[in-house]
Amino acid sequence: MIYEFEGRNEKEAIDRAAEELGLEKEDFDVEILETQRQGLFKKGYVKIRIHTEKQVSSSFAGNSVSRNEGNDPARYAVFGDPQAKNDFEQKMLDFVSGVIERMGYGGKVSILFREEHKIGIKIDSEYSSILIGKKGKNLDALQLLVNIYAGRRGREDMRIILDSENYRIRREESLVRLAYSVADRVRENRGSILLEPMNPFDRRLIHTTLNDIRDVETKSEGEGLYKQVRVFYRGVR
Repeated sequence: MIYEFEGRNEKEAIDRAAEELGLEKEDFDVEILETQRQGLFKKGYVKIRIHTEKQVSSSFAGNSVSRNEGNDPARYAVFGDPQAKNDFEQKMLDFVSGVIERMGYGGKVSILFREEHKIGIKIDSEYSSILIGKKGKNLDALQLLVNIYAGRRGREDMRIILDSENYRIRREESLVRLAYSVADRVRENRGSILLEPMNPFDRRLIHTTLNDIRDVETKSEGEGLYKQVRVFYRGVR
C-alpha cells in the first residue's frame, strides 16, 4: 500500500506515519515528495510517500482518505480500491463514463479517493486536455453534472470531485504560488490586485492561503459562479 503524510519537517512526517500506521520505521520505505522552506508568508513543511507491504493499523486502514482537523498537517491514504464498493459509487462511475462517451471521447473512470462525505473520481483518457478544458472549465461542468445526479439519487450530502491527469493538484499548487506572489506585490506597492475570474473552490483556496498573512486581505467581486478575488493591502482602506 502507498500512503502520504505531511509534517513541519521530515522527522515529524515520518514519526506521524509510524504512529498512524502502527508500524516501526524499518517496516516502510520513505520517498520525499516535496519540501517547502519556511518563509515570511508560508510555513515550512515536508510531504512524504510511504511504501509498505506490512499490515497497517486497523483504525487507519479502514479509511482510504483520512484527514486531521485543526492546524496539524494533514495525513491521508492516497490510493484505495479504485473499483466501486457499493451501488452509489457504481452509479457515479457509470454516469461519468456515459457522459464522456456521449461527448465522443473514450476513457476509463475509477475511484480516486473516499472520504465520509466526499468521493474522488479519476478520468483516464487520451482526450484529457479536452475534458479538462481551459482553466478546468470543462472538468468543472462535468463535476457539476455528476453532483446534480448524485443529488437526484438522494445523496445531497455527498460531494463528488472529478479529476484527470492530476489537474486539481496541479491547479491547487499553481494557485497557492500565485496567491503568495500577489501578496508580495500588494505589500510592496500598498495597492490591490484583481485576479482572473475563478470558480468557488479556486476562490476559497486563495482566501484560505492568504487568510493568516498580516496586512493583506481578500474579497470576492462580481456576480455569478465565476467571480474575481481582489487582494489588497489593509492600509488602502
